Amino acid sequence: MSEEAGQSRLVSLDVFRGMTIAGMVLVNNPGTWSAIYPPLKHAEWHGITPTDYIFPFFLFIVGVAIPLALGRRVEQGGITKEVYLKIFRRTALIFLLGLFLAAFPYFDFSTLRIPGVLQRIAICYLITSLIFIRTDWKQQTLIGIGLLFLYWALMTLIAVPNCDATTIDDKACNLAAYVDRTIFGENHIWRSAKVFDPEGILSTIPAVVTTISGVLTGTWLKSKRDNLEKVAGMFFFGIGLTVTGWIWHSFFPINKSLWTSSYVVYTSGLALLFLGFCFYLIDIKNYKKWTKPFVIFGVNALALFVFSGLLSKILGIIKITDIAGKQTSLQGWIFQNGFLSIAEPINASLLFALTYILFWLLLMWLLYRKRIYIKV
Repeated sequence: MSEEAGQSRLVSLDVFRGMTIAGMVLVNNPGTWSAIYPPLKHAEWHGITPTDYIFPFFLFIVGVAIPLALGRRVEQGGITKEVYLKIFRRTALIFLLGLFLAAFPYFDFSTLRIPGVLQRIAICYLITSLIFIRTDWKQQTLIGIGLLFLYWALMTLIAVPNCDATTIDDKACNLAAYVDRTIFGENHIWRSAKVFDPEGILSTIPAVVTTISGVLTGTWLKSKRDNLEKVAGMFFFGIGLTVTGWIWHSFFPINKSLWTSSYVVYTSGLALLFLGFCFYLIDIKNYKKWTKPFVIFGVNALALFVFSGLLSKILGIIKITDIAGKQTSLQGWIFQNGFLSIAEPINASLLFALTYILFWLLLMWLLYRKRIYIKV
């Protein structure tokens, strides 16, 4: 989402977005899934790893951009039919891109995964944009808190049919998993899990709150306060949320797959701290020389996510025969012959992912150089 014309662009937000999307590409494209450093894996269930920060950080960034793009119109009462149509159009395009990525290349709709990363981004963007347009920051805060407690109650108090006990410790016998299986069916949720979807219906409720936390941050950054006061506020609330989320973890465990309320609060706090640090370093102190690669990624983040995902799938479906007569994917062949020959498996796998990022940095730099920004 672009910022308003006439308002200086937050370079720190582009950098944060670029770092986040680079992280997505890194963790999604190892040389082999059988050799990955633990921090580059998602937590198995309860708990958190650095990889689990990436998606909530991106939703937080989506939220920050909303008041930067729509804030002045809301303040001046200039929200027109065209603005609503633009929001709905953007939502539909992002959602359809997500479905296209899920279906590509076989387009077997009998097993199409309906939820997904882009689908969740689209829904969170839509709901949060409408909340921002219709409410003030105090109401947004109350809505966010209310949704977090509502989700906590739903997940801990409602019994799941055909389960001896309802508990979020069980991947199948929790309400979010039951809703996904009931509405989508097991053929249309995440194949690796089979009994739940990490981007499912019910867990999108707290994901909206992650985006609302970004909206509140964007409103804070748009205010007329002194920049150092803005940074101090971001650090204050960032620390407060991080500590609160960790305390809540004792009662409602941090869990990325379920997007638990404690996970929302904890990761929103970390996102606030990280953006506050970037804002101070880049936009206030003007230390920008090191930021160019992340700016290049950040201004074309959606294009990078889609195109890198498509290429990854293409590399996986193209089959070639190696010298031993064994058929393997092009990606596997490149990894075996270009990376495993120079490093042990776990380092070769990481090196492949880093090389993949550098490849996309070159392509995105060509777009950036020509001022081509692919947006929806």
